[in-house]
This record gives sequence, C-alpha cells and structure tokens, in this order.
Amino acid sequence: MKLKYIILTLFLTLSLNARGIEGQKAPSFGVDKWIQTNGKGSLDIGDFKGKVLYLYGFQSWCPGCHSHGFPTLKTLSKYYENDKDVAFVAVQTVFEGFSTNTIDAAKKIIKDYALTMPVGHSGLNNKRSQLMINYKTGGTPWTIIVDKKGIVRFNNFHLTVDELKMMIDGLKEES
Repeated sequence: MKLKYIILTLFLTLSLNARGIEGQKAPSFGVDKWIQTNGKGSLDIGDFKGKVLYLYGFQSWCPGCHSHGFPTLKTLSKYYENDKDVAFVAVQTVFEGFSTNTIDAAKKIIKDYALTMPVGHSGLNNKRSQLMINYKTGGTPWTIIVDKKGIVRFNNFHLTVDELKMMIDGLKEES
C-alpha cells in the first residue's frame, strides 16, 4: 500500500511539474534538425498561427510511442488531413539514448509509419531536447495541443483519440 502511495505521489508530482506551460504562449520548438518539412527550410511555432496544432514528441525506442502515440497520430492526421485549421508536427525528443534516437532512426520512423507531416529531431550531442525543456514535457510519448492563438491548451501524456477529437474540434470553434 505504501509503495502504491509513493508511486501515485511521484506520478502526480511529475504531471503537475510537466504541465507547467499549459495556458501560456507556446515557445519555440527548439528543433535541432528538420528531417521532413514539406518543402520549407525550417519550421517553428509561428508557422502554425491560426491553426490548432498537434505537436507529438517521441523517441524511436519508446514502447508507448509505438503502441499508442503513433497509432493515435496516424488516426488523427488522417481524420483531419483535409482540414486547413489543423496541423500536425512530430519531433523526436531525445533526453536519453542518444546513440539510439538518431536522425536515421527518425527517418526510419517516417518510413515505417508513412508520416506526411513535418518531422524534426531535438536533442543532439548528448544535449537534452530543447523542445522538452521549452515545453516542460515529462517523457514520451508526449502530446502538446496549441490553439489558434498560440496558447498551449494540453501538455501531457496521451489522451484517447475521441478525447483529442473533442478537444481539437472545440479549439477550432474558438475565435
């Protein structure tokens, strides 16, 4: 019982600290290298002004990324593929496993999941991901939802596809 209490307390503490920028203006992505930009040289948060942005942080070896994060990303990006008010960006956010979470590993992820959205890499040369620092994320898979005004509205571990659709649709309606 005591161990469950300690684990729950730790989880809640990490969650509260990680969500430190919800309700704040979204900062720069902090991407070291863009792997796929759909024709643009580089991207940052300002490129998505006026859109609801789904920003997904992953690591190549992360089991939760493969079992939940990427399937959710694929389902949502397909659902909103013709919606000009919604954008998707995926970033490999490296905070450990620098020799595994390489740019080549991210390229393999793009191929394996047939990702069509911009994909970046944040965290090089044993330096923790700047995106993780800027957005105060707590690991991977990590989901960040930014509204049309550039305010972070969700910054935490995953929600279900239906919960995310409700959130995105609600944010689309806001002016």
